[in-house]
Amino acid sequence: MQFEVWAPQAGRVTLQCDGVGSALRRDPEREGWWRGEADAGDGSRYGFALDDGPVLPDPRSRRQPDGPDGPSAVVDHDRFAWSASWSGRPLPGAVLYELHVGTYTREGTFDAAAERLGHLADLGVTHVELMPVCPFPGRHGWGYEGVSLWAVHEPYGGPEGLKRFVDRAHALGLGVVLDVVHNHLGPSGNYLPRFGPYFTDTHHTPWGAAVNLDAPGSDEVRAYLLESALAWLRDYRIDGLRLDAVHALVDTRARHFLEELSLAVDALAADTGRPLFLIAESDLNDPRVVTPRETGGLGIHAQWNDDFHHALHTALTGESRGYYEDFARAPFAALAKTLTGGFFHDGTYSSFRGRHHGRPLDRTRVAGHRLLGYSQTHDQVGNRAQGDRLASLVSPGLLACAAALTLTAPFTPMLFMGEEWAAGTPWQFFTDHTDPELARAVSEGRRREFASHGWAEEDVPDPQDPATRDRSCLDWSEPERDPHARVLAWYRLLVAVRHAQPDLIDPDLGDTKVAYDEEQRWLAFRRGDVRVAVNLGDRPAAVPLGVPGARVLAAWEPVETPGADGVLRLPAESAVVLLQE
Repeated sequence: MQFEVWAPQAGRVTLQCDGVGSALRRDPEREGWWRGEADAGDGSRYGFALDDGPVLPDPRSRRQPDGPDGPSAVVDHDRFAWSASWSGRPLPGAVLYELHVGTYTREGTFDAAAERLGHLADLGVTHVELMPVCPFPGRHGWGYEGVSLWAVHEPYGGPEGLKRFVDRAHALGLGVVLDVVHNHLGPSGNYLPRFGPYFTDTHHTPWGAAVNLDAPGSDEVRAYLLESALAWLRDYRIDGLRLDAVHALVDTRARHFLEELSLAVDALAADTGRPLFLIAESDLNDPRVVTPRETGGLGIHAQWNDDFHHALHTALTGESRGYYEDFARAPFAALAKTLTGGFFHDGTYSSFRGRHHGRPLDRTRVAGHRLLGYSQTHDQVGNRAQGDRLASLVSPGLLACAAALTLTAPFTPMLFMGEEWAAGTPWQFFTDHTDPELARAVSEGRRREFASHGWAEEDVPDPQDPATRDRSCLDWSEPERDPHARVLAWYRLLVAVRHAQPDLIDPDLGDTKVAYDEEQRWLAFRRGDVRVAVNLGDRPAAVPLGVPGARVLAAWEPVETPGADGVLRLPAESAVVLLQE
């Protein structure tokens, strides 16, 4: 079997494979690369020693059976027998569901999660978006401190477990999106700097030195990231990738890394005949991220839209601290702006940042499905001090309003696991660092951070306490009883309405028309022949829809259709979806 590794600064490279050492030779055709052969097959353990140093895992390891610090293992992807016939599902018209493998079930494995995929098929979602699955220290964690960007976390089930999960999802008609982290690697088990200039001090990120996308040696670093992305789509039949915090991918080269990645993914989609896509998490509010390459953009197919979340959250809860401040001044106006223009901060002043932020989105060039809308995500729940979900902050009626707005808005909707039944379990920040000093630093840092915001330290869960993860696991008995069962039925109805009404998947952002009353706390919008109205107030509201006799498609509380005056009498904390006929 052929082995190779990029180690441009090494004078000698030795391969250790199944206990046998052999010297690699320089590749005369590729600068900095070493190669050699050894007798190996699926499961063989191996690693590389640089200049007679310790044996290190392969930077392109496909499997780390003993964790990030152990030897790598060979994976023969051809050994897996795929059973599902799958031609893919495109992003337009999709409904996504964000899922964390380690807490979706108490077992915390791919196989246990796969057994629950029937619930998602019944719900009507089209794609499962998995949080990161690359190896990280310990057993439990969010996954954003992963290393070995080509491998799969072994406690979840390793490469075979991920393939079984994807195969089962495809058999049920569900696409699979994978969250990948290119902007940094975890502090523990990260051996890349020993092999080459994977990071650079030219730029800095919140996690330290930036990934090297534009300094000397960056050609190979870009190829490393790009090829690992393609490997998920090719070897695991993943349908799309969510790119974590792309604003931290600092790249001054003429062709940005994201443009290069989108070009490669589009080419792979053409080769495989399957629709493949990229979804960015971007704090830039820059339409160029999701603008097609042929019209001067980076060609990413969609991005998360936190502005919609922030406007919705402030309208529901009244919270106004931190980045909510600008939205909370007039939350219904903010919500109306995002529903019609995509971004709230489109060149406006951001008090949270202390500067102007964003750029207007051209609705004639950017389709609505290129923005993801949501009322909850792992970030917006888990980064709260106690990981409290929206269900613990507002009434079931307001949850129904949030669901109606999310699932009928002109964006691609995304749900966070358990949201669909108003899960009573929190989703907290948890880690399982094996390095005692790092574990202590994380625990103390988390409590110190929230103590500065007025929280008592003892009220902030310890990330390293196993109970923190256990509290975050979904309780699968909840959907069978009220009020959870009623909320679940509401979500199922709304998803079905979205799929059934062509106007709700119309990509034209400019077609959305909004009216609202900040004081009375109602908002209504029109998308083609569909009318949506929500009353977030604590008393009934008279909503002037101007449409007499529309048919009710979904209503949280019983409601009469508008009379001859076109006025809808909407109960307090309630939502309705109507069709003009």
